[in-house]
Amino acid sequence: MKNHIKIFAGNANRPLAEKIAARVGMPLSVASIGRFPDGEISVTYEETVRGRDVFIIQPTGMTPNEYLMELLIMTDAARRASARRITAVMPFFAYARQDRKERSRVPISAKLVANLLVAAGVDRVLTMDLHSPQIQGFFDIPVDHLYAAPLLVRYLREKVPVENRMVVAPDPGGLKMAYSYMKLLDAGLALTGKHRTSATQVEAFQLVGDVKGKDCILVDDMTTTAGTLAAAAELTRKQGARSVRAAVTHCPITPLGIQRLKESAIEELITTDSIEPQDWGDYPITILTVADLLGDAIKRIYADESVSKLFEIHQGRTQ
Repeated sequence: MKNHIKIFAGNANRPLAEKIAARVGMPLSVASIGRFPDGEISVTYEETVRGRDVFIIQPTGMTPNEYLMELLIMTDAARRASARRITAVMPFFAYARQDRKERSRVPISAKLVANLLVAAGVDRVLTMDLHSPQIQGFFDIPVDHLYAAPLLVRYLREKVPVENRMVVAPDPGGLKMAYSYMKLLDAGLALTGKHRTSATQVEAFQLVGDVKGKDCILVDDMTTTAGTLAAAAELTRKQGARSVRAAVTHCPITPLGIQRLKESAIEELITTDSIEPQDWGDYPITILTVADLLGDAIKRIYADESVSKLFEIHQGRTQ
């Protein structure tokens, strides 16, 4: 396998890339990624990729434009160097929230990103917890869509007593994800309604479900400014919840989001290292690694084996 597979990393999250490569059982291959004096990105592969199965690990969070351009150029370089197949490993897929036209004269940026990846030469995409699973349909190439739920559920099972668990969807859009967590955790289910007053301000105004005396777990695919989570947590506490935690897959958090979480009723945030962790100070955050999940997926893709066992989370079991 080592003679036929190459795993490269962009600059987005090298610590995660190194863990993924270790799980596969090989070191990261060497690529030089630099900048020309005018700021343009320079990529050189320092070892042959001719006829190889190339995996490029590059989440596109925090500075999405920079990291997306890096990924496109790395893909083009691999294609022109005669790689056999190129898989973009994107634990976090930027622009996923712009998946439809909510009003006139706006783009569908998620579709544009899909087009750019295909045009650059990507043959396959490996990603995790897309904001909208329908984005898989934007591609005319295979997309392997993994879920972090089994990883987060294992932690929550140990942390929260089974007889007192209550999963809370922070908005109606997250109800399907919350239902999956409810089944996996043998928990109750509640839902908060929200009204977004601006890009960073959210008001939670209604809660459906009895959370009194419960240990509540807010679940979502991602948080940036933490407005939705903080508002839902406040409402849940007002309705008598004993404790409130939040479990989110991706955390491209801003300083405003960190401050908001510190001031919120959320006593612990559980997330993954899909995006390189930020400086959280003394806030109680638990970061679980997705390296094993992605590493196992890479091994299965390379061997042309089924990846489905890694993302079947709706069958009442974790893998």
